[in-house]
Formats: sequence, structure tokens, C-alpha cells
Amino acid sequence: MTGALAQGLDRALAEPGSCFIDASGTKLSATTLMRQAEQVAALLTQANLRASEPVHLKIGNRPIDIAAMLGIWRAGGTVVPIHASSLPATGTALAKTTGARFLINGTDLRRIGAEPPAPRALLSSAAIVIFTSGTTGSPKGVVIGHDALAGKIEVLKSLLTLRRDDVVVIPLQLNFIFGLWVCLLSIESGANIGLIPKFSAEMTRRWLDSGATVLAAVPTMLRTLLADTPPAAPRLRMILAGGEVMPPVLNAKISTIWPRAGIYDLYGSTETGSCDFCLDAAGQIPGRGSIGVPTRNVTFRIRKSDGTLAPHGEAGELEILSPYGMLGYLDDHDLTKGSFDDGYFRYGDLARIRDDGRTEIVGRSKEVISRGGNKVSPLEIDHLLSSHPDVAVALCTGVPDERLGETIHAMVVLNPGVSLAEADLLQWASGKIERFKLPEKIHFCDALPVGNTGKTNRAAARQLILAR
Repeated sequence: MTGALAQGLDRALAEPGSCFIDASGTKLSATTLMRQAEQVAALLTQANLRASEPVHLKIGNRPIDIAAMLGIWRAGGTVVPIHASSLPATGTALAKTTGARFLINGTDLRRIGAEPPAPRALLSSAAIVIFTSGTTGSPKGVVIGHDALAGKIEVLKSLLTLRRDDVVVIPLQLNFIFGLWVCLLSIESGANIGLIPKFSAEMTRRWLDSGATVLAAVPTMLRTLLADTPPAAPRLRMILAGGEVMPPVLNAKISTIWPRAGIYDLYGSTETGSCDFCLDAAGQIPGRGSIGVPTRNVTFRIRKSDGTLAPHGEAGELEILSPYGMLGYLDDHDLTKGSFDDGYFRYGDLARIRDDGRTEIVGRSKEVISRGGNKVSPLEIDHLLSSHPDVAVALCTGVPDERLGETIHAMVVLNPGVSLAEADLLQWASGKIERFKLPEKIHFCDALPVGNTGKTNRAAARQLILAR
């Protein structure tokens, strides 16, 4: 049976409205997209796809990727998006995790497994499994249900009010929740959609100067876009910002350059269905530095380390209760259970309620590095660098950066009697990990900093690097 999300998209695409525009300027009508979705659904049905079976989908930020996604849902499958630039080893590892038999690329089907995976109760109402990095160093499969994502889209419809005459520019990758929901919301609103395969300031500038009305981007992209001569953006009326907290100085700069463009600063996670908080256009000046207030039907609390609720003004861990959250982590009941407390998802971010009633993020209790909107597990990079034959041990951490939010630095201890150049180590690592996970700087040292328990201390490493 087709899920609620696919049903909503079918209804929206049946109405005159959305048109996709790719990097070459080629337009794809809703009618063409529906026909491509039917082709993908037919291929999977002929291949005897089982109900809720995971299907890998190669994502290249092409209009056909959305058609293929809809086709998988029509056939009763669960979408597992994998970016086109991912290393082959990444795809192989995810196929082992999901047990998927099929990979869809456009309207082509390829077999990647022989036997269907055992049915999973968690996937019975699932729309998509998005793999995100975590503090364990292993990607986590966040299972999102049809009803939950469809419900969140309805909330965002009333909050953001996209129009049929809008041209929405999306330089965000569709295998991440931010890019995905912006695209789905645009379809359901009947807006026109411009997909950028990979963010570049030049291509985004062309879209804005040619009359785009809505831009969805992470703050890092906005900083890069404004670094030189800003686009004139004569029709820009709305900026959807997310993926990382927007610094007040960037917010003020955008408001000065594009005073007619309302900023919607959105904060959330894949696990909670995204967009748990919003600092809307009307609240930008008084609310700068905050994430605003909860979106509809979202409840939150801030708890101190002793488990008690933090009073206004005092920091604690942010926890979210939302009907739009994930169904759970794929094949990891213990991790799912440990991520919630009395139904509230434990964010790992530290927050406080300001005097004006808005919520502000004051730190990160988890160790995930936020580099340019990408969440990177430092442990994954630790393990890779430490596997070099000349390296004894490595420890990575995030260091504040004006443009990217954070950059990745690594402290590396070499084996006795060997020498290794920074460039050689980075070159060795470059073919083994995605480019955005490569450290910007290697710091060779005699020993790693440790805490009172004798364990390596990431916070101390960060302070040492900053002191240098």
C-alpha cells in the first residue's frame, strides 16, 4: 500500500504547478516526473520487490532522483538515499547493513544483492532511511515514517507559505533531511524547483540574479556566497537557513544586503524530523543568536546533568518530544532506546531559555563536528589516520572557523623512528574517505592529551590547538 507521503506527492503533481529545472536549464514537468516514477515502480514490481524492502537510490540532485524516490514508494519499498559521489566502499558497507537487493539510478535498476533481507517491523510504515554520522564513528540508519514526514511537511506549509510563482533554489543534497524536505515542500506547494548538483557560489549567484525567489542553504553556503560581491537577487523574498546555528553577525549581514528577503532560521535533527525550532522573519532582529521557538506540535525541555529541569537562563541538555520524529535506528534497538527519555529525544546539544523566551544553543555535548553543515564523526577519522603504518595514534576535533563553522584538525603521534609529512598523510587518506571529512590541518605531537581517567581528551586537544 502506498504511504501517506507518496499519496500527498501524487495529489500535488496531478495539479498544474511544480516544474523542475536542472543544472543545464532543462525543465522537467510534473507529467514527465510522474511517468518516470511509473517506470521505476514497474521495474521494482517486476523484480518482485517485497513490501517495505529497502532500495538504494543514487542521489545526484537531479529531478529524476525525485521521480525515482516516488517510484520506490509506489512499489511499496523504503528509500535509502546514497549520494552519487560516495565512495564504492561506502555503498558496499551500506548494502551489507540494509541487505538491499536493488539500486536505482535514474530509471535504471541494478541488482546489488541476491536474497531479500528478512522483514523488519520497524520498516513496515517507513518512507526513508537516512544514514547519519554519530559519535560511535559508524553511520546510523535513521528510519523516518511516511506519516511523520507528511505531517512535518504540513506544518512547514503553514509556517513558510511557499507560492506557486516561487522559484526555489536548492543547493542542498537531497540525501540529507534539510534538502529533502525543502524539495518535497516545494512540490506540495506547487512551486518551481531549481536543483544545484553541488553547491557553488557562481551557480547559486546565477539563479538568484535571474529571478529566484527562495533560497535554501546552510550558513556556510551563505557566508561563501557573500564573501565577494553579493548577488543582486532582485526577486529574493525568503531564505531558509538550517543545518547549523546561524551566527548573529551573518544574520545581520544578510539583512543588510537583502533587506526584502525574510530569513527563516530553522533548527532540528534528522532523528526528530527536522525543523523543531524556528526563528522566523519577524523575529530576526530581536531574536538574533537564538533558534527561536518550537514549531507546531513540538514540545521541549532542558535538563541539567542531575536530571532536573534547568530554570530559565541556565544551560542543560536539549530534549525534544515530537510526533514527527523517527521510528527508530535501523537494526539498533538499544541505541534507539538509549536516545530517548520518557519519549523525549536527547539532542546532545546544550541550550538555555533566554529572557525573551527564545531558546539559544550554547554548546555541544556530543563530539560530532559540524563542518559546513556536514556532521562528521571525529572517531571515524581517528580510526582512518591511525591505520596508516607510520601512525601510532590520532585524535581529531573541531576548531571554530568563520566560514565553515568548524574545521577538522587532527593531533597525530607517529611511530618511533619514522617521519611523515602532513601532505603525504592527507594524500594517503584522500582516497579512503569523503573529501569533506579530510582534516584541514595535521598537528604532529609526542603524545595526545588525556583526562583524569587516562582517556584521550578531545576538549583538551581542541584547547591545545587553539593555543597554538
